[in-house]
Amino acid sequence: MKKDLLLRNPLQQLGLTSEDSLPDGAFGAVLARAGIGKTAFLVQIALHTMLRDRNILHISLEDPVDKVTLWYREVFNLLAEKRNLRASALLWDDLLPHRFIMTFKVEGFSVPKLKERLTDLMEQDIFRPHTLIVDGMPFDGDIRHQIEELKELVAATGVRCWFTVRTHRHEAPASDGIPPQLTSLQDLFDVAVQLLPDGKDIHIRILKGLAASDQETAARFDPATMLIKESQ
Repeated sequence: MKKDLLLRNPLQQLGLTSEDSLPDGAFGAVLARAGIGKTAFLVQIALHTMLRDRNILHISLEDPVDKVTLWYREVFNLLAEKRNLRASALLWDDLLPHRFIMTFKVEGFSVPKLKERLTDLMEQDIFRPHTLIVDGMPFDGDIRHQIEELKELVAATGVRCWFTVRTHRHEAPASDGIPPQLTSLQDLFDVAVQLLPDGKDIHIRILKGLAASDQETAARFDPATMLIKESQ
């Protein structure tokens, strides 16, 4: 079942399946307006990382643990249903040890607090992440110092980190297509992907990094199933 899901992984369209797509110490961002599917997109990346027996530390600044757990279960069930996988419950149980959910309130989040909790997990050999996901960090204010602190922590820990970045309909992007939330921070990010409504689908646009030299890709994100559509 793992082999089937990995071989038919729609993330291949975006170059997100190799170990080099986001190397150690690198930052990636998924940008979109509220409700477009940033978390579901990153959960799909997380699940395929877990299928490779790599550990995901999911840090949520908005949702409680049970809601984050539901995101993973729903996306996994949709993937399993799409593949007609039998005994998917066994695969789910096999994946769970590769995920750890950590929650903070936005106002209570700081890099020193994260470092303390992360150090506790690793020094006690409870959990050692391969990839971090930071979901819900507000990018509208001046957070460069905090992002730089996170960059240092990620580099020192030998992991890589994905962020969700909320954009706004009324704000125009810069001349290079980067939304204002990431304009002053893009030197710290290696990969940036934007989800843009396009009729009944959601278009996946590469803003920075990955294999596509052209920003436009044929990849689509289906809002009905929360899954990246496979190329025809």
